[in-house]
Amino acid sequence: MAVAEAPRPESRHPSRHPGLTPRSAPHRIDLLEDLYARYGGGSEGNFRMKWKYLRKKFLWKFVIGGSNFVKRFIDVVVAATMIVALFPVFLLVALAIRLTDHGPILFWQSRVGQWGREFPFPKFRSMVTNAEALKDKLLAANDHKNGITFKMKKDPRITWIGRIIRKASIDELPQLWCVLRGDMSLVGPRPPVPREVALYSLSDRRRLDVKPGLTCIWQVSGRGDIPFPQQVELDVQYIESQSVWLDIVLLLKTAPAILIGKGAY
Repeated sequence: MAVAEAPRPESRHPSRHPGLTPRSAPHRIDLLEDLYARYGGGSEGNFRMKWKYLRKKFLWKFVIGGSNFVKRFIDVVVAATMIVALFPVFLLVALAIRLTDHGPILFWQSRVGQWGREFPFPKFRSMVTNAEALKDKLLAANDHKNGITFKMKKDPRITWIGRIIRKASIDELPQLWCVLRGDMSLVGPRPPVPREVALYSLSDRRRLDVKPGLTCIWQVSGRGDIPFPQQVELDVQYIESQSVWLDIVLLLKTAPAILIGKGAY
């Protein structure tokens, strides 16, 4: 007579974030704990398995913690240096915006960061002051047909000075403050607005597993010309293979991408 298989014990560490996959480091540590809880037992022979599990868990935390420390150190040093070095540019841009239409210099938005936490997100204002109100009337002309992100090559809301600073990505420079605060990193998926995240599928939310960044793979590969599904694919590629060296490579590629201006509109 067949003996019914005993039910496996429930995982002590269910996934805290549905968007995580087993390839992400925190989930790997949880999987190690689950395996030990399921098969560890209490016999003398399991002491070796417990030691191996603890050693792997410590090694994972040490590697990931060390990598995060180096990444954060680079973020702070580079962001602080750029703010000081580019301060004259900030003043010139602020003066140009103020003199052209007398509106506010900065445009503030709420953006979604790591694990879905919202944070204040500044840009040099490149559009008319009522740009958000006009956006709903322009949705039919969206070049991104997926309907999640909005891009329009000849957006009528952009001011003439705005076209110049957007082409050179100067409008993004105030986000260096977000990097110093720790809301963003130099490299990572671009932070979406809440209305976009509300339309995300479960797989799209993988983009929120890490801190958002000033630049990313698709930013140096075509920017606004990259459709949203491919943006997600490239962001996930970055998340699954991120390293300090990859960040450095992407930062070095950012300057030529800005000069070429492909997909900047």
